[in-house]
Amino acid sequence: MTRNRTIIALLVFGTVFLLWLFCLPKDPFQSVPYSTVVLDRNGELLGARVADDGQWRFPPCDSLPSKYKAAVIEFEDRGFMHHFGFSIKAIGRALVQNLRGGHTVSGASTITMQVIRMSRNKPRNIWQKAIETFMATRMESRSTKDEILCMYASHAPFGGNVIGLQAASWKYLGCEPGQMSWAEASLMAVLPNAPSSMHLSKNREALKKKRNRLLLHLHDRGYISESEYLDAVDESLPENPLPIPSLAFHVVQENDIIRHGMQSKTTIDIKLQNQIEDLADGWCKEINENGAADLAVIVIDVQTGDELVRIGNANLSRKRLGMYVDITRSPRSTGSILKPLLYCAALQEGIITPGTLLPDIPMNFNGFAPNNFDRSFNGAVTARNALCRSLNIPSVYLLKQYGINQFCSLLQSCGLTTIDDSAQRYGYSLILGGAETTLAEITSIYASLARNALMPEIDSTSIFPFKDKSAIWQTLDALSDVSRPDEIDWRAIESVERIAWKTGTSWGGRDAWATGVTPEYAVGVWVGNAEGGSCPNMTGSRTAGPVMFDIFNCLPGSNMWFAEPNDYKFKYENKTTESDYSGIERIFMLDSSPMRFIYPSMGANITIPRQLDGSINGMTLYVVHRTKEMELFWHMDGCYLGSTKDIHKMNINPENGKHVVSVMDLDANTIVVEFEVNDIK
Repeated sequence: MTRNRTIIALLVFGTVFLLWLFCLPKDPFQSVPYSTVVLDRNGELLGARVADDGQWRFPPCDSLPSKYKAAVIEFEDRGFMHHFGFSIKAIGRALVQNLRGGHTVSGASTITMQVIRMSRNKPRNIWQKAIETFMATRMESRSTKDEILCMYASHAPFGGNVIGLQAASWKYLGCEPGQMSWAEASLMAVLPNAPSSMHLSKNREALKKKRNRLLLHLHDRGYISESEYLDAVDESLPENPLPIPSLAFHVVQENDIIRHGMQSKTTIDIKLQNQIEDLADGWCKEINENGAADLAVIVIDVQTGDELVRIGNANLSRKRLGMYVDITRSPRSTGSILKPLLYCAALQEGIITPGTLLPDIPMNFNGFAPNNFDRSFNGAVTARNALCRSLNIPSVYLLKQYGINQFCSLLQSCGLTTIDDSAQRYGYSLILGGAETTLAEITSIYASLARNALMPEIDSTSIFPFKDKSAIWQTLDALSDVSRPDEIDWRAIESVERIAWKTGTSWGGRDAWATGVTPEYAVGVWVGNAEGGSCPNMTGSRTAGPVMFDIFNCLPGSNMWFAEPNDYKFKYENKTTESDYSGIERIFMLDSSPMRFIYPSMGANITIPRQLDGSINGMTLYVVHRTKEMELFWHMDGCYLGSTKDIHKMNINPENGKHVVSVMDLDANTIVVEFEVNDIK
């Protein structure tokens, strides 16, 4: 009999022990939905989204401020640091109080037991209280006191749809818990006691008295001094709940999609974000007058590549179509914003030097006949000048020399994920806006160029294709000479920051771009209509450019510039007129002839377009000579055309068909070109 009783006792004990061992899930709140919470680089709150159940419940915290810990332990469970989940003394006190009162006056729940009750959400009765006590002992054996306090603070009800200390602190106090005063910490400790009957909009006086009683206890137990106590009890209660901070709307929105119900730390700098959001909102009125509704901004730290500011679409207070579209992540037509990448790549491959002359004349590239923005032609321009002035025809010519397939591969290596079609589909319009990219990706590429310019040694194993510091430096140097919208010359004013920048305007004025870099920052600006509407009078230089320079004025600047490489391959004297001959040595490097045709090329098929008024201006022949002052004599199809000096251009009006042009200098050197005019449109 004794042996049987022993076995039964062991079985009962073993069963109870197993129940105790497995009675508590690894995460008691595993089925609870949380708000999406997004922080800046320093842990400050950018914004949040309500949890799926409609509650403001931030993801669990892993630490608590000392003021709140002292206040909540003093108010809820003085013996918390010493008991093992339940308090015999509290249970005895509760029984006496409940018998005397004839109803439930005290539940004798410890903080640990309250955590169990919140995780189970069961009716409050004696049986459930017993289960809570049982499970509380298991929690105490498995978790530290700080972990239990964090669970309590993260899931305690604070009235309305506010759950947890972090959400309550932002909703009621407008700050993170670590910034609470003693009066605020005490308020947060007493609010969960009866949140439905006593909160900030109901029974405020009773709530204040309860808070002040707790402050007195904290004073009596030596947590706060006499002066701290007097200041705390005089502190008024907060008024109506506050809105959760809402900065970097599209950053928060993106994180809500990618890491829904989680807390995310970003690289955004909240101070810069706030400052530039205000600036961008101010610019919206002016761009609206030009027919553009939307403005997006990216600011990147060149050294780290981190996004410090991201405004997917400014001025969200003005309701409009497309306002919630994150333009920084949306593919848009590039306009001319890719030209510096082609220039840098051509320098890197040795196809050009900054002084190489490129044709700027009417040209037809397999049916594609580009025009410059102002519909004018310059004959021949240096590659550097063509980039500074964003000339279209020389850029298309250079793309043909470099190769469309090779350029598409280069753009993909740079990180342009939107360049995902065949080179044949893009054609020569690729360099003028025939493809799409995003503001985030193109600004990141400009930042990478600047970062490589700063590095003592460029990582040869990197997939980023620009590794020639000479080419990068020459590109940034040329872009720093692009005319600014305010017409300020950075060389003339010491305090003006030097910025390498480029603009772009897509067909019909649908997209206006401006991207600039310094050794510290890369800034990208897009202006237009998110829904795709055009703004015929909008350009990158006149619309996005001023916004970009205004943003640079807000950023800390050092007036430093990229160091000129000691071993760079080519020098370029700062001449940017069409009479610049610094590139001629490059043209004649492999040719014994003292002169060469720039246009047309041998065997070219040429289409001559009509002007808007129906007239025909013909075509311009262009030749360069090693000796600038040499006089040249021109003939076409055996007929004398005339002579030229210095700049050797000759305008002709040929008929359809094949033609032969010969040019002779005073030393009897002759060059000949054959071409065919196949259509006059």
